[in-house]
Amino acid sequence: MRIALLGFGNVGRALARLLASQRPAFPFQIAGIHTARHGTALDPDGLPAEPAFGPAAASAGEFLDRAGAEVLVEITPLDPVSGEPAVSHIRAAFARRMHVVTANKGPIAHAYASLREEAERAGVLFRFESTCMDGAPVYNLIRSTLPGVRILGFTGVLNSTTKVVIEAMREGRSMQEGIGEARRLGITEADAAYDIDGWDSAAKTAALANVLLDARVTPQQVRTQGIGRLTPERVMDLAAKRKTVRLVSRARRGADGTRLRVRAEVLDETDILASVQGTSNLLLLHTDLMGTIGTVSISPGVAQTAYGVFADLVEIWRR
Repeated sequence: MRIALLGFGNVGRALARLLASQRPAFPFQIAGIHTARHGTALDPDGLPAEPAFGPAAASAGEFLDRAGAEVLVEITPLDPVSGEPAVSHIRAAFARRMHVVTANKGPIAHAYASLREEAERAGVLFRFESTCMDGAPVYNLIRSTLPGVRILGFTGVLNSTTKVVIEAMREGRSMQEGIGEARRLGITEADAAYDIDGWDSAAKTAALANVLLDARVTPQQVRTQGIGRLTPERVMDLAAKRKTVRLVSRARRGADGTRLRVRAEVLDETDILASVQGTSNLLLLHTDLMGTIGTVSISPGVAQTAYGVFADLVEIWRR
Protein backbone atom coordinates (compact mmCIF):
# COMPACT_ATOMS: atom_id res chain seq x y z
CA MET A 1 0.00 0.00 0.00
CA ARG A 2 1.45 3.33 -1.10
CA ILE A 3 1.36 6.23 1.37
CA ALA A 4 1.80 9.98 0.89
CA LEU A 5 2.88 12.09 3.87
CA LEU A 6 1.96 15.75 4.24
CA GLY A 7 4.28 16.94 6.99
CA PHE A 8 7.51 15.36 8.17
CA GLY A 9 8.26 16.52 11.69
CA ASN A 10 9.02 14.32 14.68
CA VAL A 11 5.92 12.17 14.21
CA GLY A 12 6.54 11.75 10.49
CA ARG A 13 10.11 10.63 11.06
CA ALA A 14 9.04 8.22 13.79
CA LEU A 15 6.36 6.82 11.46
CA ALA A 16 8.88 6.34 8.64
CA ARG A 17 11.14 4.35 10.97
CA LEU A 18 8.21 2.30 12.26
CA LEU A 19 6.99 1.47 8.75
CA ALA A 20 10.49 0.37 7.76
CA SER A 21 10.77 -1.90 10.81
CA GLN A 22 7.34 -3.48 10.18
CA ARG A 23 7.64 -3.90 6.40
CA PRO A 24 8.16 -7.69 6.49
CA ALA A 25 4.63 -8.07 7.92
CA PHE A 26 2.93 -4.93 6.57
CA PRO A 27 3.78 -3.98 2.96
CA PHE A 28 3.57 -0.19 3.26
CA GLN A 29 5.68 2.10 1.09
CA ILE A 30 6.04 5.87 1.46
CA ALA A 31 5.65 7.06 -2.13
CA GLY A 32 5.96 10.75 -1.35
CA ILE A 33 6.59 13.33 1.37
CA HIS A 34 5.75 17.02 1.08
CA THR A 35 6.66 19.70 3.61
CA ALA A 36 6.60 23.48 3.68
CA ARG A 37 10.13 23.56 5.10
CA HIS A 38 12.10 20.79 3.39
CA GLY A 39 10.43 20.50 -0.01
CA THR A 40 9.11 17.36 -1.71
CA ALA A 41 10.46 13.82 -2.06
CA LEU A 42 8.91 11.26 -4.43
CA ASP A 43 9.66 7.65 -5.30
CA PRO A 44 6.96 5.18 -6.46
CA ASP A 45 9.14 2.29 -5.24
CA GLY A 46 9.30 3.70 -1.72
CA LEU A 47 11.36 6.37 -0.01
CA PRO A 48 13.95 5.60 2.69
CA ALA A 49 13.31 6.63 6.28
CA GLU A 50 15.57 9.67 5.76
CA PRO A 51 14.82 10.81 2.20
CA ALA A 52 16.51 13.48 0.12
CA PHE A 53 14.15 16.37 -0.63
CA GLY A 54 13.94 18.31 -3.85
CA PRO A 55 12.01 21.43 -4.84
CA ALA A 56 8.58 21.69 -3.28
CA ALA A 57 5.49 20.80 -5.27
CA ALA A 58 3.45 23.87 -6.14
CA SER A 59 0.51 22.75 -3.99
CA ALA A 60 -0.73 19.89 -1.85
CA GLY A 61 -2.99 18.84 -4.72
CA GLU A 62 -0.10 18.68 -7.18
CA PHE A 63 1.89 16.64 -4.65
CA LEU A 64 -0.96 14.13 -4.24
CA ASP A 65 -1.26 13.77 -8.02
CA ARG A 66 2.47 13.15 -8.40
CA ALA A 67 2.74 10.77 -5.45
CA GLY A 68 0.14 8.34 -6.83
CA ALA A 69 -0.55 6.99 -3.33
CA GLU A 70 -3.62 5.20 -2.00
CA VAL A 71 -3.53 6.82 1.45
CA LEU A 72 -2.74 10.31 2.66
CA VAL A 73 -1.19 10.67 6.11
CA GLU A 74 -1.85 14.28 7.15
CA ILE A 75 0.51 15.31 9.97
CA THR A 76 1.00 19.04 9.49
CA PRO A 77 1.07 21.33 12.58
CA LEU A 78 -2.13 22.14 14.43
CA ASP A 79 -4.03 25.36 13.84
CA PRO A 80 -6.61 25.27 16.67
CA VAL A 81 -8.38 28.41 15.41
CA SER A 82 -9.40 27.12 11.97
CA GLY A 83 -8.03 23.61 11.43
CA GLU A 84 -6.47 24.78 8.16
CA PRO A 85 -4.67 23.97 5.96
CA ALA A 86 -5.16 20.39 7.16
CA VAL A 87 -8.91 20.39 6.42
CA SER A 88 -8.23 21.39 2.81
CA HIS A 89 -5.48 18.77 2.50
CA ILE A 90 -7.90 16.05 3.60
CA ARG A 91 -10.59 17.25 1.20
CA ALA A 92 -8.07 17.21 -1.63
CA ALA A 93 -7.34 13.56 -0.85
CA PHE A 94 -11.03 12.63 -0.74
CA ALA A 95 -11.51 14.34 -4.12
CA ARG A 96 -8.88 11.91 -5.46
CA ARG A 97 -10.57 8.95 -3.73
CA MET A 98 -7.71 8.48 -1.31
CA HIS A 99 -8.10 7.11 2.20
CA VAL A 100 -6.89 9.51 4.91
CA VAL A 101 -5.19 9.07 8.28
CA THR A 102 -4.41 12.13 10.37
CA ALA A 103 -2.78 12.84 13.72
CA ASN A 104 -3.90 16.48 13.45
CA LYS A 105 -6.78 17.22 15.82
CA GLY A 106 -7.69 20.46 14.00
CA PRO A 107 -9.79 18.89 11.23
CA ILE A 108 -11.66 16.67 13.70
CA ALA A 109 -12.28 19.63 16.00
CA HIS A 110 -13.52 21.93 13.22
CA ALA A 111 -15.01 19.88 10.41
CA TYR A 112 -15.46 16.23 11.42
CA ALA A 113 -19.09 15.77 10.38
CA SER A 114 -18.59 17.20 6.89
CA LEU A 115 -15.30 15.34 6.39
CA ARG A 116 -16.91 12.06 7.47
CA GLU A 117 -19.71 12.60 4.96
CA GLU A 118 -17.23 13.45 2.18
CA ALA A 119 -15.28 10.27 2.91
CA GLU A 120 -18.47 8.21 2.74
CA ARG A 121 -19.45 9.76 -0.61
CA ALA A 122 -15.97 9.05 -1.97
CA GLY A 123 -16.07 5.47 -0.69
CA VAL A 124 -12.88 5.85 1.34
CA LEU A 125 -11.90 5.49 5.00
CA PHE A 126 -11.04 8.35 7.36
CA ARG A 127 -9.11 7.52 10.55
CA PHE A 128 -7.60 9.70 13.30
CA GLU A 129 -6.63 7.60 16.34
CA SER A 130 -3.60 9.73 17.26
CA THR A 131 -5.45 13.04 17.51
CA CYS A 132 -6.21 13.03 21.26
CA MET A 133 -4.33 10.36 23.24
CA ASP A 134 -0.98 9.90 21.48
CA GLY A 135 -2.03 6.64 19.85
CA ALA A 136 -3.76 5.04 22.85
CA PRO A 137 -6.98 3.42 21.60
CA VAL A 138 -10.05 5.61 22.01
CA TYR A 139 -11.98 5.69 18.75
CA ASN A 140 -10.84 2.17 17.82
CA LEU A 141 -11.82 0.96 21.29
CA ILE A 142 -15.37 2.22 20.92
CA ARG A 143 -15.78 1.25 17.27
CA SER A 144 -14.41 -2.27 17.67
CA THR A 145 -15.13 -3.42 21.23
CA LEU A 146 -18.22 -1.66 22.58
CA PRO A 147 -21.17 -2.70 20.38
CA GLY A 148 -24.44 -1.07 21.33
CA VAL A 149 -22.84 1.27 23.88
CA ARG A 150 -23.91 4.92 23.88
CA ILE A 151 -21.40 7.46 25.08
CA LEU A 152 -23.05 9.88 27.49
CA GLY A 153 -20.01 12.06 28.11
CA PHE A 154 -16.34 12.03 29.00
CA THR A 155 -13.80 13.45 31.43
CA GLY A 156 -10.14 13.78 30.53
CA VAL A 157 -6.74 15.19 31.41
CA LEU A 158 -5.41 15.55 27.90
CA ASN A 159 -2.70 18.22 27.84
CA SER A 160 0.87 17.34 28.78
CA THR A 161 2.46 20.79 28.86
CA THR A 162 0.21 22.08 31.64
CA LYS A 163 1.00 19.08 33.83
CA VAL A 164 4.73 19.65 33.43
CA VAL A 165 4.28 23.37 34.20
CA ILE A 166 2.18 22.66 37.31
CA GLU A 167 4.70 20.15 38.62
CA ALA A 168 7.47 22.73 38.11
CA MET A 169 5.46 25.30 40.04
CA ARG A 170 4.97 22.83 42.90
CA GLU A 171 8.76 22.96 43.18
CA GLY A 172 8.73 26.76 43.34
CA ARG A 173 9.78 27.38 39.75
CA SER A 174 8.05 29.94 37.53
CA MET A 175 5.52 29.21 34.80
CA GLN A 176 8.08 30.23 32.17
CA GLU A 177 10.60 27.77 33.61
CA GLY A 178 7.95 25.05 33.41
CA ILE A 179 7.19 25.94 29.80
CA GLY A 180 10.91 25.76 29.06
CA GLU A 181 11.05 22.27 30.53
CA ALA A 182 8.06 21.22 28.41
CA ARG A 183 9.78 22.61 25.32
CA ARG A 184 12.91 20.59 26.10
CA LEU A 185 10.70 17.50 26.29
CA GLY A 186 9.30 18.39 22.85
CA ILE A 187 5.66 18.37 23.98
CA THR A 188 4.52 21.99 23.59
CA GLU A 189 2.48 23.24 20.68
CA ALA A 190 4.39 25.52 18.29
CA ASP A 191 2.93 28.38 20.36
CA ALA A 192 2.93 27.30 24.01
CA ALA A 193 0.07 29.72 24.70
CA TYR A 194 -2.19 27.16 22.97
CA ASP A 195 -1.36 24.81 25.85
CA ILE A 196 -1.43 27.30 28.73
CA ASP A 197 -4.63 29.05 27.63
CA GLY A 198 -6.41 25.75 27.03
CA TRP A 199 -6.69 25.82 23.23
CA ASP A 200 -5.05 22.44 22.79
CA SER A 201 -7.42 20.89 25.34
CA ALA A 202 -10.39 22.69 23.79
CA ALA A 203 -9.48 21.29 20.36
CA LYS A 204 -9.20 17.77 21.80
CA THR A 205 -12.48 18.22 23.66
CA ALA A 206 -14.26 19.39 20.52
CA ALA A 207 -12.74 16.53 18.51
CA LEU A 208 -13.83 13.91 21.03
CA ALA A 209 -17.30 15.43 21.30
CA ASN A 210 -17.71 15.57 17.53
CA VAL A 211 -16.83 11.90 17.09
CA LEU A 212 -18.28 10.36 20.25
CA LEU A 213 -21.31 12.61 20.82
CA ASP A 214 -22.00 13.96 17.31
CA ALA A 215 -21.74 17.42 18.86
CA ARG A 216 -20.82 19.29 15.64
CA VAL A 217 -18.91 21.99 17.52
CA THR A 218 -15.63 23.84 17.17
CA PRO A 219 -13.03 24.63 19.88
CA GLN A 220 -14.45 28.14 20.09
CA GLN A 221 -17.69 26.66 21.46
CA VAL A 222 -15.91 24.94 24.38
CA ARG A 223 -16.02 27.03 27.57
CA THR A 224 -12.32 27.31 28.29
CA GLN A 225 -10.24 28.66 31.14
CA GLY A 226 -6.56 27.74 31.14
CA ILE A 227 -3.88 27.87 33.82
CA GLY A 228 -2.46 31.28 32.92
CA ARG A 229 -3.43 32.84 36.27
CA LEU A 230 -1.77 30.15 38.40
CA THR A 231 1.23 31.18 40.46
CA PRO A 232 3.90 29.05 42.13
CA GLU A 233 2.68 30.36 45.50
CA ARG A 234 -0.86 29.12 44.82
CA VAL A 235 0.31 25.73 43.61
CA MET A 236 2.66 25.24 46.57
CA ASP A 237 -0.11 26.26 48.99
CA LEU A 238 -2.36 23.60 47.46
CA ALA A 239 0.45 21.04 47.68
CA ALA A 240 0.70 21.67 51.42
CA LYS A 241 -2.98 20.69 51.61
CA ARG A 242 -2.36 17.55 49.51
CA LYS A 243 -4.10 19.07 46.52
CA THR A 244 -3.03 19.91 42.99
CA VAL A 245 -4.37 21.39 39.75
CA ARG A 246 -5.15 19.70 36.45
CA LEU A 247 -6.56 21.13 33.22
CA VAL A 248 -9.67 18.97 32.91
CA SER A 249 -11.87 18.45 29.84
CA ARG A 250 -15.51 17.57 30.49
CA ALA A 251 -18.43 16.77 28.18
CA ARG A 252 -22.00 15.75 28.99
CA ARG A 253 -25.04 15.02 26.88
CA GLY A 254 -28.14 16.86 28.08
CA ALA A 255 -31.70 17.60 27.07
CA ASP A 256 -30.53 20.99 25.81
CA GLY A 257 -27.50 19.66 23.90
CA THR A 258 -23.93 18.78 24.73
CA ARG A 259 -22.14 20.79 27.41
CA LEU A 260 -18.39 21.16 26.96
CA ARG A 261 -15.78 22.81 29.09
CA VAL A 262 -12.06 22.94 29.80
CA ARG A 263 -11.03 24.32 33.17
CA ALA A 264 -8.13 24.28 35.62
CA GLU A 265 -9.60 22.30 38.54
CA VAL A 266 -8.30 21.92 42.09
CA LEU A 267 -8.19 18.20 42.91
CA ASP A 268 -7.20 16.03 45.83
CA GLU A 269 -3.89 14.29 45.14
CA THR A 270 -5.77 10.97 45.45
CA ASP A 271 -8.22 11.86 42.66
CA ILE A 272 -7.71 9.64 39.62
CA LEU A 273 -7.52 12.76 37.44
CA ALA A 274 -4.57 13.99 39.52
CA SER A 275 -2.71 10.70 39.15
CA VAL A 276 -1.40 11.37 35.64
CA GLN A 277 1.81 13.39 35.45
CA GLY A 278 4.18 14.59 32.76
CA THR A 279 3.18 13.38 29.31
CA SER A 280 0.75 10.78 30.69
CA ASN A 281 -2.91 11.31 29.82
CA LEU A 282 -6.23 9.90 31.01
CA LEU A 283 -9.68 9.72 29.44
CA LEU A 284 -12.80 8.43 31.19
CA LEU A 285 -15.83 7.51 29.06
CA HIS A 286 -19.25 7.69 30.69
CA THR A 287 -21.58 5.18 29.02
CA ASP A 288 -25.08 3.77 29.29
CA LEU A 289 -24.24 0.04 29.31
CA MET A 290 -20.72 -0.11 30.72
CA GLY A 291 -20.77 2.67 33.30
CA THR A 292 -17.50 4.57 33.35
CA ILE A 293 -14.49 3.03 31.66
CA GLY A 294 -11.21 4.60 30.72
CA THR A 295 -7.96 4.54 28.86
CA VAL A 296 -4.62 5.87 30.04
CA SER A 297 -1.32 6.45 28.26
CA ILE A 298 1.77 6.38 30.48
CA SER A 299 4.56 8.74 29.40
CA PRO A 300 3.85 8.53 25.66
CA GLY A 301 6.05 10.22 23.10
CA VAL A 302 6.22 10.62 19.35
CA ALA A 303 6.74 6.86 18.93
CA GLN A 304 3.29 6.23 20.42
CA THR A 305 1.70 8.92 18.25
CA ALA A 306 3.32 7.31 15.22
CA TYR A 307 1.98 3.94 16.31
CA GLY A 308 -1.58 5.30 16.36
CA VAL A 309 -1.12 6.37 12.74
CA PHE A 310 0.34 2.95 11.94
CA ALA A 311 -2.63 1.18 13.56
CA ASP A 312 -5.01 3.23 11.40
CA LEU A 313 -3.01 2.31 8.29
CA VAL A 314 -3.20 -1.37 9.22
CA GLU A 315 -6.98 -1.13 9.57
CA ILE A 316 -7.30 0.49 6.15
CA TRP A 317 -4.99 -2.12 4.60
CA ARG A 318 -6.98 -5.01 6.10
CA ARG A 319 -10.32 -3.60 4.99
